[in-house]
Amino acid sequence: MKVSYQWLQEYLDIDVKPADLAEKIARTSVDINDVYSPSDGLKKLVVGYVESTTPHPDSDHLTLCQVNTGEDTVQIVCGAPNVVAGKKVIVALPGARIGNNIKIKRSKMRGELSEGMLCALQEIGFSENIAPKAYDEGIWFLPDDAKPGESVFPYLGMDDTIIDTDITPNRGDMFSMLGNVNDIAAFYDLKSHFKVQKVNENSSQLTSDLVAVNIADTQLAPTYKMRVIQDIQVKESPLWLQIRLWNAGIRPISNVVDVTNYILLKYGQPLHSFDYAKLPAKQIGVRFAKHEEPFVTLDEDERQLDSQDIVVTAGDKPVALAGTMGGLETAISNDTTSVALEAAIFDPILVRKQARRHDLHSESSTRFERGVNPETVETALNEAAQMIAELGGGAVTKGIVTGSERDLITPTIVLSLSRINHVLGTTLYVEEVVDIFDRLGFTTAIDGEQITVTVPARRWDVNIEADLLEEIARIYGYDNLPSTLPEQSSNIGALTERQQLIRTSRHVLEGLGLNQAISYSLTTTEKATQFQVEPHSNPMQLDYPMSQDHVAARMSLISGLLTDVAYNVARKQKDVQLYEQGRIFVTHPDQKRPEEQEHLAGVLTGELLTDNWHQTEHHVDFYDAKGIVERYLTNMALQQKISFVANHERKEMHPGRTADIYIGETLAGFIGQIHPQVAKDYKIPETYVFELNLELILAAAKKSRHYQLISKYPAISRDIALLLDEGTTNDEILAAINKKGGAHLVNVHLFDVYEGAHLPANKKSLAYTLTYQDSQGTLTEDQVNESFDKVVDYLTDQFNVEIR
Repeated sequence: MKVSYQWLQEYLDIDVKPADLAEKIARTSVDINDVYSPSDGLKKLVVGYVESTTPHPDSDHLTLCQVNTGEDTVQIVCGAPNVVAGKKVIVALPGARIGNNIKIKRSKMRGELSEGMLCALQEIGFSENIAPKAYDEGIWFLPDDAKPGESVFPYLGMDDTIIDTDITPNRGDMFSMLGNVNDIAAFYDLKSHFKVQKVNENSSQLTSDLVAVNIADTQLAPTYKMRVIQDIQVKESPLWLQIRLWNAGIRPISNVVDVTNYILLKYGQPLHSFDYAKLPAKQIGVRFAKHEEPFVTLDEDERQLDSQDIVVTAGDKPVALAGTMGGLETAISNDTTSVALEAAIFDPILVRKQARRHDLHSESSTRFERGVNPETVETALNEAAQMIAELGGGAVTKGIVTGSERDLITPTIVLSLSRINHVLGTTLYVEEVVDIFDRLGFTTAIDGEQITVTVPARRWDVNIEADLLEEIARIYGYDNLPSTLPEQSSNIGALTERQQLIRTSRHVLEGLGLNQAISYSLTTTEKATQFQVEPHSNPMQLDYPMSQDHVAARMSLISGLLTDVAYNVARKQKDVQLYEQGRIFVTHPDQKRPEEQEHLAGVLTGELLTDNWHQTEHHVDFYDAKGIVERYLTNMALQQKISFVANHERKEMHPGRTADIYIGETLAGFIGQIHPQVAKDYKIPETYVFELNLELILAAAKKSRHYQLISKYPAISRDIALLLDEGTTNDEILAAINKKGGAHLVNVHLFDVYEGAHLPANKKSLAYTLTYQDSQGTLTEDQVNESFDKVVDYLTDQFNVEIR
């Protein structure tokens, strides 16, 4: 809520700097978004008097204005269609700064000198949503008593300071000037001068003869009251009222509508005004809407209502979306002569859901959602009726028509002084505690050290002992509470084995050149089902998503990483290597809640290493991604065999460059290039990805890790080139060599692959280097030859290879 400091000063004798007050509110009550003055950044804006106007000799829409700026009369060229002589206007003098930090200079417009600018409200920083519509196409006219040459800021309320508070859900009472006055008076120990205007029922007509209210379901509207104001004239509100509204971020419309918004700000009580003559019937009720019942709201949108929406009806016809927005058909217009004024409390949960359902978050719905003070419903209705009558020259009919009224709930809570001092660590006396409650407006009864507190209905957030302890602490001052060191245990903190392995996973991938990314766990339904390690049913979807892009829980990490790649590529970052460790949400038909699994995924595009004087550029390929995964799995020291099996069935992946990853016989993930069409959809270049089910890796049996000394004895190598069938894989050959290589075989390296000319059809050549080494002594030529021959014989028998 935007709280006016000048308005606060009408009710409190407060003499602290607005910035200091805001800091105190932030420490004591609610958060602060901003503290600012509407005049910030503006200068040299003064009152001007238009003495005469003449058409521009070389333009059909410009006017030459002779403007008295206090010390002198200057000529200003103006293009506003409503500029006339005899009006006080906003003048930006040469050198002035107006909205958007625009500097005004002395200049010529089509050959005529212009020494300044006549301004509209929008041009001096007012939002289009706040400036009155009547002046949309022209400049603003100041009051007739404004003195030329004086600053315009006091006349427009721009010399005020606005404290923009961020109200937490439990402090709905702070959504009003009354709530802010009560709280500020309590923690500064001030006396409130809050003024309540009484109603003068100066019409002889009874309200009950004009309108009837019947609330069949009081759960929908626990309180509902109405008044009628007759013989009014709808017109522009006085400037003081418009200033109150636009400083609070509300656009002035007319005296009737502006009064309801003013009372909303003052008391936190939303009101709604109906054109009495336009009501289709004079019997008012509240009910659930019918499914797909049409209704046109004040913003001129026709909405299809839901059966859980609540509507105010006249007869049985909806005339307002209760607590959210009125209907266009019964709206106040310039022809309105009688007003039916509503003050009510509606079910907060239903109002919140319908506001979200229709994307209609109004000032009224915001307050109904957080709660409305039941003590001031009638007070607000009376004051609004009186103000409408005064500003519109009308008369208030006798009596209030009440359809429902909830009893005030004033909880009584008992607490002891010893309990207060024990929890807060203080040494307060009973008199000090009672003084705090008196400042808050809570009633107390004392019995020795026992204090019985009766909480007023306006503080519906205070219900239990802990709430009262919090009130004492914040009014006494959190800074005044004694500081104590927390008790410490002798236990030494440490990570669990699971936490250690997860942290190790991140360290390994970062060491391999990948950067960590964190993506949203909510995405679109389509993206949520992509890139699953194992196919599952539909993803978990939210009933009330925050946006169309966040409707379902992810079932893979890759789609989020591809979105990150697209973001970077769109900003000319071509080399992107990312990983993410996080949870996915797998649904099962027989379970209400999804299974949460920890996964690890990576994405690579562009170049891992940039080209330089000794290295040419190398774009990421399948083997770079595979090498990263192999190194990671090697570091995790899994006992079971790791294997990569080609898979042509994953629809989001390239059919010829994709492999499933198995731990033993269990599918643990996949690796490969994303399908070119999918890459096109994401607007990214050729990209390689992998995803692993980290739960399987964490649960898998691990090898015991031992250090091995580096052998001081020389190694001996043997090269072998094999001519074999095209279908035989490198993995099969490596397994065979390691099986028969003997105890001294320490490394097998594939250094050449050849296919093509000079080889028989359907054949290929693979060349390997086998390295032998003993940690206990020097190997002899015979030992190496014996081991090597066993490998050759085994390969010949098993694969029918030819040694080249």
